Amino acid sequence: MAFLYLIAIAWIYVVLLMSLAESSILAGVMTFIFYCIIPLGLVLYILSSPARKRRIKQAEQDRLEQHRQQRQQDETTQTKSN
Repeated sequence: MAFLYLIAIAWIYVVLLMSLAESSILAGVMTFIFYCIIPLGLVLYILSSPARKRRIKQAEQDRLEQHRQQRQQDETTQTKSN
């Protein structure tokens, strides 16, 4: 995943230099938006999708395990009180 961010930083640098080389400020801003922000945001969103899915799945498993342990504790306290 760190390699993905390294490539993204390098791409931002390249597009920033392209933007600075434009003839006007508006052209530079538009170059940066349309060559960097939009495509890079889309690519990072798509390529980080598997990691997001793993985090969601892990969080769900942790919640289920926590619920299971809580239920066992509740059953144990009910058994002891009877």
